[in-house]
Amino acid sequence: MKTYLRFTINVLLVVVTFAAQAQNKLEGRWNLLIEKEGLQLPSWLEIEHSGHKTLVGRFVYAFGSARPISVINTDHDKFNFSIPPQWEPGDRNMDFKGELVGETLKGVMVYTDGKKYNWTGTRIPALKRNIEPVWGEPINLFNGKDLTGWKALGPNQWIVEGGILRSLQSGSNLVSEKTFTDFKLHVEFRYEKGSNSGVYLRGRYEVQIEDDKGKEPWKGYFGAIYGFLTPNVMAAKDAGEWQTYDITLVGRMVTVVANGITIISNQEIPGITGGAIDNKENEPGPIMFQGDHGPIDFRNIVITPAN
Repeated sequence: MKTYLRFTINVLLVVVTFAAQAQNKLEGRWNLLIEKEGLQLPSWLEIEHSGHKTLVGRFVYAFGSARPISVINTDHDKFNFSIPPQWEPGDRNMDFKGELVGETLKGVMVYTDGKKYNWTGTRIPALKRNIEPVWGEPINLFNGKDLTGWKALGPNQWIVEGGILRSLQSGSNLVSEKTFTDFKLHVEFRYEKGSNSGVYLRGRYEVQIEDDKGKEPWKGYFGAIYGFLTPNVMAAKDAGEWQTYDITLVGRMVTVVANGITIISNQEIPGITGGAIDNKENEPGPIMFQGDHGPIDFRNIVITPAN
């Protein structure tokens, strides 16, 4: 009886181990590069199981928020899924087909224009830190006089006026020439009624800026890691008032203090957000201010990097 029981347990362990290995082939978080009209568009894909057999997920295109995938159809190492229109109801779906080749995902996307574009995917890096950061000296990223240390990613609409960094109309995003890995960032900002902007950490993870006072917290509103992390409280002030973010980023772990209130506390950022400059997450990246969604002002931009 004992021999039979031991045999049965061993067989079950083998079956469970094999099932787990098979299950985990596609599951995980992936950084995608979509080859579209001569550009490499950084995107993101998460695949996970729902129940025993069904695969579901989330997808972030080169712009927009993280969007749910209700079902991912699989046939061994091959899979497909569709993303419904995000902006215009009349648009067609984005349809994806892919397969796992070694440790890489490869596939084809049919975009909303009906054209096909190739893409590849690699697993995201963990970015785990084994020791506490040792903070260096604070660095003023903005001198209050001109755009020294900054560059626009396109035609420049940014100006400096009265010690304030200003984008008076929608235009290009602005990035710091210096790049950083782990850091603490203090930034003060002001927006007009109904305006929208964002602070991108390492140029890849957007902390949303939006006129949202009085709304319930949401992953797309003020203080959120756009599309991913919802603040625990709405801390926005009235439009036209100066406001502050104090953000700490260590690996993937982020803390956001808005106007003196901790609204996100040491939470993991799953991946890049829409509008990221790239998905080279193992590399340092700049601070980027979103300038393509409406008027926005910044001042007192101070970063303290980890040594």
